[in-house]
Amino acid sequence: MKQSEFKRYDELPLFLNAKTVAQVLGISSAGTYELLYRKDFPVVKIGSRLVAPKAQFLIWVEKQIGGDAK
Repeated sequence: MKQSEFKRYDELPLFLNAKTVAQVLGISSAGTYELLYRKDFPVVKIGSRLVAPKAQFLIWVEKQIGGDAK
């Protein structure tokens, strides 16, 4: 598992691409793409790119862990 370069949620960009999601969650790129195509995962399609809006991503993380992600 790779160490994230982000130490705090406020350091994240407004939109997280697949690479950033993988870094933050410490998962593989294959695992990230599985997430990006899940119905419950917040994603926006911009052209051919899939990105996760930061605010919705944090809410999703909070729901997954049952705590406060902020």
